Amino acid sequence: MKHPSCAFAFLLPLFVFCNQPQTTQSSVGLPSTVHRQSPTAGKINGLTFVAPPEPFPQNPMPHVSETGASWIAVVPYAFLRPGTNEVLFKENGGQWWGERPAGVKETIRLAHEQGLKVMMKPQVWIPNHWTGNLDFSSEEDWKTWETTYERYILRFAALADSAGTDMFCIATEFNAAIQKRPQYWSNLISKIKNIYKGKLTYSANWDDWDKVPFWKELDYIGLGGYFPLVKEKTPKVAALQSAWQPIKERLKTYSQQQGKPVLFTEFGYLSVDSCGWRNWELERGIEGRNINEQAQANCYEALFSTFQHEDWWAGGFLWKWFPNMRGHEGYPERDYTPQGKAGEQTLRKWYKGR
Repeated sequence: MKHPSCAFAFLLPLFVFCNQPQTTQSSVGLPSTVHRQSPTAGKINGLTFVAPPEPFPQNPMPHVSETGASWIAVVPYAFLRPGTNEVLFKENGGQWWGERPAGVKETIRLAHEQGLKVMMKPQVWIPNHWTGNLDFSSEEDWKTWETTYERYILRFAALADSAGTDMFCIATEFNAAIQKRPQYWSNLISKIKNIYKGKLTYSANWDDWDKVPFWKELDYIGLGGYFPLVKEKTPKVAALQSAWQPIKERLKTYSQQQGKPVLFTEFGYLSVDSCGWRNWELERGIEGRNINEQAQANCYEALFSTFQHEDWWAGGFLWKWFPNMRGHEGYPERDYTPQGKAGEQTLRKWYKGR
């Protein structure tokens, strides 16, 4: 999810890995129905909502609203085994409750009842590999993968439309697949539009958003905001803001060229030393990392203070938020969630607009 381009390859049998609403109009064509529940008017103040393994013991959405969030992203994962070419979604086994259609529908229902908007964001998980480096060695393997991915994504496009979700993300971080198979993606977008009538985006990686060929066919330029900024253990807000400036200018220019607003489909920081740099590297050996809540909070502060007042920046979805803190299998005190940490107060300050 946060990986850069790699410099080496792992050759596997079938594929290659390198390791309500108001009307508004911005200068870059911000979609006309923008949520204004939060005082930070017009922004998508989002949380990536982690699917729980079991039904909610209590409604988690009031707590979401307490943060000032106005959107959630729902992520029903499918899987791809290394060395194979078939996208798998096992509804009757292998999927957590919150990823199955019934759990997804219930999550959306509760969010809408709370006045929250929803982005459906189906993603493919490849154990110990990154989707950005997915690359097959034969046309037959590509066709199998594309057919099974299409089946998966169209199923959730139909669910998203019937449930009235407000946005649909067509894919996440398929760098190589998109650059090598652009016609497939253009055709897939057309098929999605025949099913789903809401807003569309794609979640590009932080290092290839300007190489995506189909932004004109979508409503938002979506990308993960995991840019490496500052290496220090506890980076100062001012240093982080300074590091953001050239990135912000590039994004602004590109947004104007494409005539589309920029959306951070993901953004986040581990609560450990040096989280202003390459978080995907810090994930390895996370159990031994030094906890640093202030570093995480500073990174949030710098991001929001840099982008929140830019009209071409639509907002974003924080990675990640656990309902009732259930479902976490790792080290929540070090993980991306800001829940119960200094970063949660920073999040609330910006999402609530005070």
